[in-house]
Amino acid sequence: MTVSPALVIFDLDGTLVDPAGSITGGIAYALESHGLPVPDSATLDAMVGPPLLESLGRLAEVPADVMPAVVHAYRKRYISEGMAASRPYPGILELLDRLRAAGYHLAVATQKPEGLAKKLLGIHDLDRRFHSIHGAPDDETLPPLQDGKASIVAAALGVNHVPSSRALMIGDRRHDAAGAAANGVPCIGVAWGFAEPGELEALDLAARVGDAHAAGDAVERLLPLDGSTRAEVRATVPETAEAPTCR
Repeated sequence: MTVSPALVIFDLDGTLVDPAGSITGGIAYALESHGLPVPDSATLDAMVGPPLLESLGRLAEVPADVMPAVVHAYRKRYISEGMAASRPYPGILELLDRLRAAGYHLAVATQKPEGLAKKLLGIHDLDRRFHSIHGAPDDETLPPLQDGKASIVAAALGVNHVPSSRALMIGDRRHDAAGAAANGVPCIGVAWGFAEPGELEALDLAARVGDAHAAGDAVERLLPLDGSTRAEVRATVPETAEAPTCR
């Protein structure tokens, strides 16, 4: 019997790459340049992860009539300065190489515009480590996807011809868990991203990990390359471990 590839789907900002203030600083710059109030630092951090239009409207209360100009100002600053300032998190390169060498397929699912995501990954020599990269539409004047991250995760599964039973999601926010759950995919939460206090603890995650090495260990435990089913894996996980579900 042929076993489907084992696919690990990664979020981007806050999981693979530390924006190093380029997102929050860029949002602050765009708001200030249009005479709009800048939220506090905690609110700015909460804007990392969701679609930009959603964050600007819901958290920064940007009026609809100036939204396109604010988005344009943010993107111009991000492209000219922000992408180069960002950095892969410690151990991420080693994690990706470890999983690729073992035989896993790797994909990215982000709510960042897909073209921009590919540019960012290329700047840091990460793009070649992935079998596919999936994001939101490049036209940011369009409303955010109604299903959040669900269709983006679904695209990663479809392009790689992988059923949900042979996939895992790794992300730092509830949006990652929700997109994975909508496709029946377990989710590993990472502690180094932009989750608000208690956000990850409130989710029914497959695991929560504190560094990239632990993320690799969790992948190998929860998604064996030999094609074991989740029920078989669950039977081997100690009672103190978190069950591999993401609902």
